[in-house]
Amino acid sequence: MKKWKINSWRNYPVKHIPEYPDKKELDMVLGKIKNFPPLVFAGETRHLKEQLANVVDGKGFLLQGGDCAESFAEFHPDNIRDTFKLMLQMSLVLTYSASLPVVKIGRIAGQFSKPRSAPTEIKEGVELPSYLGDNINGIEFNKKLRVPDPKRLFKAYSQAASTLNLIRAFSHGGFADLKMVHTWNLGFIKKSPQAKKFKELEDKIADALAFMDACGINSDFNRRLKTVNFWTSHEALLLPFEESMTRVDSTTGEYHDTSAHFVWIGDRTRQPDGGHVEFCKGIENPIGIKCGPTSKPDEIVKICNAINPKNEKGKITLISRFGHDNVGKFLPKLIRAIKKEGLNVVWSCDPMHGNTIKSTTGYKTRPFNNVVKEVKNVFSCHQSEGSFAGGLHIEMTGKDVTECTGGAQKISDRDLSHRYHTHCDPRLNANQALELAFLISDEIKKNALYSKNKKQHHKRLY
Repeated sequence: MKKWKINSWRNYPVKHIPEYPDKKELDMVLGKIKNFPPLVFAGETRHLKEQLANVVDGKGFLLQGGDCAESFAEFHPDNIRDTFKLMLQMSLVLTYSASLPVVKIGRIAGQFSKPRSAPTEIKEGVELPSYLGDNINGIEFNKKLRVPDPKRLFKAYSQAASTLNLIRAFSHGGFADLKMVHTWNLGFIKKSPQAKKFKELEDKIADALAFMDACGINSDFNRRLKTVNFWTSHEALLLPFEESMTRVDSTTGEYHDTSAHFVWIGDRTRQPDGGHVEFCKGIENPIGIKCGPTSKPDEIVKICNAINPKNEKGKITLISRFGHDNVGKFLPKLIRAIKKEGLNVVWSCDPMHGNTIKSTTGYKTRPFNNVVKEVKNVFSCHQSEGSFAGGLHIEMTGKDVTECTGGAQKISDRDLSHRYHTHCDPRLNANQALELAFLISDEIKKNALYSKNKKQHHKRLY
């Protein structure tokens, strides 16, 4: 086996990495970024891995969510705050309803690049390179702006650093204090069908906190009641940038990709002999692997063994994205292959990407009912196979957008044009995301109880 190096991925075939016309400029930019401060630290990624190990054992649940693709234009503290608020709200619903701690990972502070189904797009007879994310080229349909520009990486790094700074302030500066749960409400949610449900939950938590306070347990003396761990993630797509952000931990000699706590390999780039898998083999970060209809169970097993040869708990998260009507066709085979090999993985469900359709009005959208169906089908499948469905991975925003149809708001195809703001794929708005959390909370609880009872039964047998 060849020894891994930080740049060994360059010796392997890679997909969805752009060709930069000015290689010298790219090398100059990457060289400067190599000397920039890390965005996250090795100790943080190790802590996240420990939390994910608990999810493997059915002692926690993973909630991963955020923008499809972050943009430079919508970079604003209010948008960061609203995404953070929404994650807190969803986590609260899931924690209270399912009696499980929730590991919170945002698709934030680095989720810029996106693989595209076609290298070019055509408008009114004009063909230009596809938009690949703000850290690569511009979304405007303009010949000059569609050329990959290395200098955009400077802005991406700066935005990620500023975002992380604000998130850390929110997480540890008192904003996340459970006593302040009433401040987590987003304005437009107060008018939604979910407002009553969340208010009822809020009141129950207030009663519980009052009881704990009477017992002398409160946020003044217990840090865990007023702070949260909030981790960052993005697709490890643009490998030249990921390489430039990879550093050696001085305490262990291990390599960590310091651009995010958690990175994943996409459905289009998970070739077992490809550069993206090769890169992820050498870093200590928890790694996600997207699994779609084209994934073969034996290939996923091979990738897991390559990235996690020690079978370490918390290292690998398998993110299924089959589509609601394909879960029964593909997921059982994958679960059985993983169980047969005895591999430790977090099973997470991405109900977004497999349910993308084109609306009657021409907009790309995702029907909310199909999103819910996929989650429920995944949970049911895991129960049938005797495994634990431990995570949810969604594209969402804290803004009141109209990008996905359906839900309690009854967004129709005609409504999509009102507030369709995404730079790439359609996202659940805050109402829809919170509604999803309520709808699946019982499923999580049932799945957790089933997994716990099965393990206890297994212990009694042996």
